[in-house]
Amino acid sequence: MDGYDIYHALELKYRGVPLLSGHEAKRILSMKDGRVLASFDLSLSFQEAMLDSMGLKAGEIWIGLDELGRMAEKAEDIYVIGDRPRKLAFYAGKFYRLIQPAWGHAPTLEIDGIRMHRTAGVYPEEDARSKVWLLGNLADKKVLDICTGLGYTATEAIRRGARKVITVETDPNVLEMCSYNPWSRQIFTESVEIVLSDAKAFLEKCDEKFDAVILDPPTIRMAGELYSSEFYSLLAAIIREGGMLVHYVGEPGRVRGRRLYVGVMNRLRKAGFRPRYVAEARSISAYKL
Repeated sequence: MDGYDIYHALELKYRGVPLLSGHEAKRILSMKDGRVLASFDLSLSFQEAMLDSMGLKAGEIWIGLDELGRMAEKAEDIYVIGDRPRKLAFYAGKFYRLIQPAWGHAPTLEIDGIRMHRTAGVYPEEDARSKVWLLGNLADKKVLDICTGLGYTATEAIRRGARKVITVETDPNVLEMCSYNPWSRQIFTESVEIVLSDAKAFLEKCDEKFDAVILDPPTIRMAGELYSSEFYSLLAAIIREGGMLVHYVGEPGRVRGRRLYVGVMNRLRKAGFRPRYVAEARSISAYKL
């Protein structure tokens, strides 16, 4: 793996800082004063807290009532709780924002207003599950996950029995957001190796073989090289014979009657795959010949 920037647990790890979403602030404010259960990890767990006319207190966490009210105004927003709550968002050439579309479910990442997961009629964790399910049995398999995002597909692969997952992300700001997100913390374990690299450069230098690959790229307009014949040939070279590829393609062009996945499937066939389109997952499942 020489030549790659590899983020090991000691260099990039889950921060474990308390977070509160607008959904949770609104839910807490709907309760009567006294003992309440509050979640500071985006609905993954709950702890006892005290709510009164001054605010909310849970151990060393204190949030004033006025601040809770401001946080509740926009349910999707997520706040880092410290001396003063701040939105989990930053600008670094692009605007990155972690939001929770629905209470009790995984957040998604917005980059310049574009959501990195489907959120209409499906939750982000369900979106990831639908893609990884297409890989079939992953028990003791080695999986490559291209375009880490918030790490939900990598996490789901581990849950489905994968022995090892290598996940590749080109944007360090996305990995920074992962380090805050409680729903991403599974990727900061020994079962997952996070590589900061351009995906094409990674494949060109990769000397390993994988049993399964998940390709979950941005839209073709944002990352056209990840939908190219050249890229698919590189994928074919690192997947074992009989291995599986799941390629999320979404539905761009649907309104204009265009079907992006048809061209993708043709290019995958030429690269040595047997593909089929799975509409429910908006993905292509492809068998390596």
